[in-house]
Amino acid sequence: MSTRPRQIHLGCFPIHLGGNVGAWRHPAMQADGSTSLAFVLNLARIAEAGKLDILFIADSLYASENSTPFDVNHFEPITILSAAAAVTTRVGLVATMSTSYSAPFNTARQIASMDRLSGGRVAWNAVTSSNAGAARNYGGEPQMEHDLRYHVAQEYIEVVKGLWDSWEDDAFPRDKAAGRYVDFSKMHRLNHKGEFYQVQGPLNIERSVQGRPVIFQAGASEAGRQLAALHADAVFSNRETIEECRIYTADLRDRAAKLGRPEGELLVFPVITPIVGGTEAEAKRRAQELNELLDPPTALAFLSRYFNSYDFSGYDLDGPTPDLSGIVGSSNRSSAEYLMRIAREDHLTLRQLAYRAAAPRGDFTGTPEQIADRLQLYFETQACDGFMIATDISPRGLSAVVDHVVPILQKRGLFRTEYEGETLRSHLDLPVPANRYV
Repeated sequence: MSTRPRQIHLGCFPIHLGGNVGAWRHPAMQADGSTSLAFVLNLARIAEAGKLDILFIADSLYASENSTPFDVNHFEPITILSAAAAVTTRVGLVATMSTSYSAPFNTARQIASMDRLSGGRVAWNAVTSSNAGAARNYGGEPQMEHDLRYHVAQEYIEVVKGLWDSWEDDAFPRDKAAGRYVDFSKMHRLNHKGEFYQVQGPLNIERSVQGRPVIFQAGASEAGRQLAALHADAVFSNRETIEECRIYTADLRDRAAKLGRPEGELLVFPVITPIVGGTEAEAKRRAQELNELLDPPTALAFLSRYFNSYDFSGYDLDGPTPDLSGIVGSSNRSSAEYLMRIAREDHLTLRQLAYRAAAPRGDFTGTPEQIADRLQLYFETQACDGFMIATDISPRGLSAVVDHVVPILQKRGLFRTEYEGETLRSHLDLPVPANRYV
């Protein structure tokens, strides 16, 4: 158990085209930011200057005429984060990679490689791809049913973790005088034969300096929460209110405890979009400017991602939200069920629901002090362990948090003033796992 005082963890979740799917139109927004190397590396440098824990890159594997601007044009995470590793020295780097369409050996090797070249600063955000279009991009196999995806993912993650233990920590003496580069007695083949995968191993890269890369997961459904409780070091969440965050975090911690995991080894990070102003009125004006950039087709495109890319164009925007239960399927089930619930409870029209889904929540809009107060309230009432900061207008939104909100948290003793360690595990105050073969 760590003796370090508990502090807020902060990650940057850069929305390269802004805090909603219309924000790329803002005059301060670089419209080609999602595929600009300089743009993304600048965000990484800002995050590191602010002593943030993490730069977190999301991903998507499918594009169509009904996709959002981000989904149709963005970097693959390993590629861009490898570049970010070369221009930073401390900030953690989280790459989203699917367990549905790649071999576990490939994922283990790519993440381990990036972890070594970054000096132990990498995490893998393990996701189960849920879009039928993505399945057609990877061989045309039918999309897996929701619970099966998580069943496959459990074995997949077990294989990856096993491959990361292929070599003991001192397996590479590199003794020039003795002519001994490697000690093969400290090499271990996995020899995994499971329900879905057969993987011999070993991985052909040495073990991480942080024991193994950190694992993120975004468990929201029953199967997802159980997977997170079993394997995740940290969870990326999208709860709507502070009370929902508290309930969700308590549930995950309870599940982890029942699986025998020590307290404090499963961190929860809700995503938020702070909109910072010198006054509350200025912050609200900025939020309104951002939301005015949304148009109905773009908002509907964003909504459709939660409903298997469903085409809403034939519906009356100002009529009642249609019954969507028949098209939820296995895609983004928990988010889809939440949207259906608020549409029903709040009697939302389709237009209102689309804008509700596409626009940032308003509870982190205000002055630096108001936002710091809100972060502190979530943290101190055990609603979460930290936050993923989505940017309203990049890089302006991230700079506003780093320049104006972070110093307030530092003065309150709630956030670091300097990095204390070199690895991402050190930043997150997570223990270094022992090699299973030692």
